[in-house]
Amino acid sequence: MMRTLLYQAAQTLMINVRKWSWLKAWAMNIAKRRGMRKAIVALARRLAVIMHRMMGDGTEFCWTRHDLPSAI
Repeated sequence: MMRTLLYQAAQTLMINVRKWSWLKAWAMNIAKRRGMRKAIVALARRLAVIMHRMMGDGTEFCWTRHDLPSAI
């Protein structure tokens, strides 16, 4: 079930979301080289890793590099 949801989230991000992020740019670069389906699977895996990391340390997702908090 989780794999299906991650795949759907990645597919939505690649196709339907108009706002560009570093994550979408990364996936589109893969799609250019390897194809859309492999890019969606790679993006789904990356989303899983990001969400696991966010759950572990309590950070929020940043759409752009300008949104990143400065290092203290």
